[in-house]
Amino acid sequence: MSPERSGARSSVRGYRAWLGAAAALATGSAAPAASQSPRAANPERPTFATHAYAVAPGYAELEQGLAARGTGSLREATSWDVNLKVGLSRHVQLGLFGPLYARTSAGSGVGDLGAALKVRTDLSSRAAVALVPSVTAPTGSEARGLGAGRALGGLVAVVSADLPGVHVDVNAGPQGIGAGTPQWFVSLGGSRTFGRAGLAVELFEFTPGGAGSRLAGVLGAATIRLAEWAVVDAGGAVGATGGTPDQLFLGITTNLGRLF
Repeated sequence: MSPERSGARSSVRGYRAWLGAAAALATGSAAPAASQSPRAANPERPTFATHAYAVAPGYAELEQGLAARGTGSLREATSWDVNLKVGLSRHVQLGLFGPLYARTSAGSGVGDLGAALKVRTDLSSRAAVALVPSVTAPTGSEARGLGAGRALGGLVAVVSADLPGVHVDVNAGPQGIGAGTPQWFVSLGGSRTFGRAGLAVELFEFTPGGAGSRLAGVLGAATIRLAEWAVVDAGGAVGATGGTPDQLFLGITTNLGRLF
């Protein structure tokens, strides 16, 4: 093991950057059909990127999941991440997200919580685009490695398309705005469904910046639609750099029905 990787084991800053990125960019594995029911769950997890679709107007959807992370051992950090999405209109979705519980070697508690506004439109029956500005508040303890110690912003552009046999999501944009040099996030994800089951793969990268060091890796996951309104996911990610934690995760997305 290289000295760089060994040192990354105890890097609280690295875990903070990872937790913040994961919370801000919890994302999706499959595109919705244009005519799907408003009660159909449309996950934005478990990948880092998001798709260019939204919860139906007036409906709410709750995503939640457990994750274990680490550069030397998956016991080094854990979190319970949530994302409550509300459809404000056909083209606008509000998301409230963050780790409601996170643990590192320095302590445990709530992480930095935030909000994201997805503004989207269809290009055709098989393609859509979106712009997702987001902001996180310093609700997590910086001393315990659970928060950035300041408010941070992000802005991601999204393109989603149904290609023959596979759905593709492309994301790009700055993260960690407000902590010096932004971290540029880029991801390419593909997914395919087989009846109630699905598979998703994603390549992701965050460039080094004021909010954290470079993060990059490959993520893979399986999904199962338990009912129209509930989808479970399980999988993991392998870091491609010494400072990128590996991870395992398990989660569920539940459409809660109409709110207004």
